[in-house]
Amino acid sequence: MPDWVAESHMVALVGLFGGVLLGLAARLGRFCTLGAIEDLLYGGSGVRMRMWILAIGTAVVGTFGLISAGLLEPTQTYYLSIRWAPAASVVGGLMFGYGMALSGNCGYGAIARLGGGDLRSFVIVLVLGVSAYVVLMGPLAPLRDFLFHQEPVTTDMPPGLAQGLAAVTGLPVTAIGLAIGLAICAGALASPAFLSEPKAILWSVVVGLAIVSGWAGTAWVNAHGFEDLPVVSHSFSAPVGETVLFFMTGSVRPVSFAVGSVAGVWTGAFIGSLLRGHFRWEACEDPRELRRQIIGAAIMGAGAVIALGCTVGQGMSAFSVLAYSAPVTFAAILAGAAIGLRQLIEGFRPAE
Repeated sequence: MPDWVAESHMVALVGLFGGVLLGLAARLGRFCTLGAIEDLLYGGSGVRMRMWILAIGTAVVGTFGLISAGLLEPTQTYYLSIRWAPAASVVGGLMFGYGMALSGNCGYGAIARLGGGDLRSFVIVLVLGVSAYVVLMGPLAPLRDFLFHQEPVTTDMPPGLAQGLAAVTGLPVTAIGLAIGLAICAGALASPAFLSEPKAILWSVVVGLAIVSGWAGTAWVNAHGFEDLPVVSHSFSAPVGETVLFFMTGSVRPVSFAVGSVAGVWTGAFIGSLLRGHFRWEACEDPRELRRQIIGAAIMGAGAVIALGCTVGQGMSAFSVLAYSAPVTFAAILAGAAIGLRQLIEGFRPAE
């Protein structure tokens, strides 16, 4: 480790780097979870959903490439060190997806829109961060722990798909992970409409590599430093609350990967909005809309903590290590978002 920079600053820079890539992808590549779901359900286009799938595949291939090279120990990651609770994945995912639809964005998307001057997203980001910490460490933490208790893995078998298949087949974990990642990429690219969008493919790969950069950077610092810093990658639920706390109490708490990641997304989105000429200040003119967004953000923050991640945390970072929780939580998020969008767009009217 270089002696001119603290280890906490190093991991923050790692988060900043990946965050900038994610912010640029949101503004220049239109990479957005809720937008992908809306396009698929109501816009007749699956291109942006395939962007997500390709990003996941890229993240899986890159992450298992790190594991194969000995640069990442998968059991050091949070998602493979906590025993999987299916009920938490389903309930938390449904809550997050529904709240995302009500607020009009996930945490990542809200930070990216804030980088473009949307002050409504500033409210969403604050409420999301506070709500996440209320459930994670605040007054509702005992209730959350009672209903969805988190236990560390106490066996030799991490809750990962690649590890489970390796135990059954006898094949190497890394070979299985790489094969699954390549299969996901092939599935995403099996569409002429998507193949005709090279820009979408490019930004999908950038997002996947941003996730890999988080694992690679924090694992390197963990292996070469003296502090016991966690091996993490990007997520935007509890880390948003951590960032809010840092900006209020930064003189007494060290900077972290989470703070760098959140700041990076805002910075990347701000740069991207300037490059496209889309930066402009926006505010909410309808109090009813703002009320809906605040309620959605509160539900979203609570759901993310229960599910141990958001669309990026579970849908990308956990997916990249093929944690059992990832596909279940991501499916629940999609279902919750579909319910919320139907409520907003169709009002739950009975079919005629």
